[in-house]
Amino acid sequence: MNNYICATCGVQYAASQLAPLHCRICNEDRQYVNPAGQKWLTLEDMLEQGNYVNVIHPQETGLHSIHTTPDFAIGQTAYLVEGKASNVLWDCVTYLDPATIGEIKDFGGINAIALSHPHYYSTQVEWAEAFDAKIYIHEDDKQWITRPSEQIEFWTGESVVLDSDITLHRIGGHFKGAAVLEWHGGNHRQGVLLTGDIVRVAADRDWLTFMYSYPNFIPLPASTVSRMANQLQEMKFDRIYDAFHRIIEAGAAEKAQKSAKRYVAALNGELFET
Repeated sequence: MNNYICATCGVQYAASQLAPLHCRICNEDRQYVNPAGQKWLTLEDMLEQGNYVNVIHPQETGLHSIHTTPDFAIGQTAYLVEGKASNVLWDCVTYLDPATIGEIKDFGGINAIALSHPHYYSTQVEWAEAFDAKIYIHEDDKQWITRPSEQIEFWTGESVVLDSDITLHRIGGHFKGAAVLEWHGGNHRQGVLLTGDIVRVAADRDWLTFMYSYPNFIPLPASTVSRMANQLQEMKFDRIYDAFHRIIEAGAAEKAQKSAKRYVAALNGELFET
């Protein structure tokens, strides 16, 4: 029995004798199946290959980024946030090895794992078991779980407090249960927002975007983006880190509102003529 991993999205499945025929995450409008076909591997395969390393990098006091090199699957970055009383892993990467576990344990380990959306579930159960951590996923995304576990705790409503310094907010958009993490103590207590790609930083770091599907270029409705912007307005943050290690260092809250207005204007045909 193997816990197979989709090579395109990096999400791990429940143990089975044979690899699944299809990846539920990729066979859906927000992701894609590789044109070369569906491919599967296991975490053991990755460890045996010896090609991968997790680079853990300090971003600021109390925050480390975790990125696998060379890039695997979607290639997202996870973040380890040090709250006042607990450490929270924000999103997940597929690759996990003894070196990574040892290095993170030197920081005090992981008390909770919080996920922005299903594309980054990766090997979340492996991580949870390695650190005896609970996994927090909004109940609206329950249907996307590919490897069930007693470590998973489904939260409800619009927000949940994981630490006196760390709050998850469901803002939807990319997925119905899509969440962001508000870290009150980050950035010298000016606040940090970790967004996955629920809100993604643009190339110039002055703008952000909101999408239903990034690989398939499907936008979100104007009404949804306006609602997300209203929810973001209630949070305190001056800095944003997204899933691809793009950072807005300062003025992030104002830039989020400005970006939402531009996005809505474009969808409504009010931004330009072409």
